[in-house]
Amino acid sequence: MSKLKVIFMGTPDFAVPCLKALNNQYDVIAVITQPDRPKGRGQKLAASPVKEFAINAGLKVLQPEKIKTPEFEKILLELTPDLIVVVAFGQILSKHILDIPPLGCINVHASLLPLYRGAAPIHWSIINGEALTGVTTMFMDVGLDTGDMLLKSEVPISAETTTGQLHDQLMLVGANILMETVKLLENGTANRIKQDNNSSTYAPLLTKTTERIDWSLTANKIHNLVRGLDPWPGSYCDFKGKVFKVWKTKVYNGTNLKTLPGTVVEITKQGFLVATGSGLLEILEIQPAGKRRMSAKDYVCGHGLNINDRFE
Repeated sequence: MSKLKVIFMGTPDFAVPCLKALNNQYDVIAVITQPDRPKGRGQKLAASPVKEFAINAGLKVLQPEKIKTPEFEKILLELTPDLIVVVAFGQILSKHILDIPPLGCINVHASLLPLYRGAAPIHWSIINGEALTGVTTMFMDVGLDTGDMLLKSEVPISAETTTGQLHDQLMLVGANILMETVKLLENGTANRIKQDNNSSTYAPLLTKTTERIDWSLTANKIHNLVRGLDPWPGSYCDFKGKVFKVWKTKVYNGTNLKTLPGTVVEITKQGFLVATGSGLLEILEIQPAGKRRMSAKDYVCGHGLNINDRFE
């Protein structure tokens, strides 16, 4: 029996394990990824992680600025794929494209759908303090992550897990569940499960407003925000008129004695305690404006932070 002909669409490193797994077992006839973008201080054009892997593996790479054009749809049609797999691609597929492969277009999404549809499910699951997330494979339709589900795999989230750590877990889980899903499609034994739109939630793109620390929130909510934005884009506040990033925190067992939120109340062995709207938060790792990421302990020693200093 000949191998399934698969077109893969993806862009960031999250998608690479899925492409690697597919390439090991099936005929990946083309890899579609976003165009090279300026990156770093020099703003030199850089290939996506998916493109880098595909080139090294000798796969055909296509990088349309827009995928929803008659010209590119014709290219996809002429490739005659059996299946299209999409993982964090970054563009919406048209109905014409969705109808091309006989086995359909499937997506690997980093949440337990219908929860956290949208662009940033990993970040928001941590920011919102979830204890459980996972990966869902689904048939794609014209909606945003609204298609019929195929398989799910659950992953627990600890109270200290960061987005970076969860990302690395989920991208491996995603590759495994993808291969299980493709096998079911290949055998004709896949079951479609409709999503309950009434219980759906949305994970929108992150904004500067999202990233700013509101010290009037509870210590636990601020802690979740900090770890939910680590390693990108980072949570921040203002300190002495400059941007101050907070990278690592710990909820402290104590009360803030009705101190104004954002106020430093104690210097600790590992950093310092800040009053919040409810409870105290120990700051363990920070990044002052124009400086590297460092331990809060080193910052205190080198910059003379004082009790009653206030973050805003």
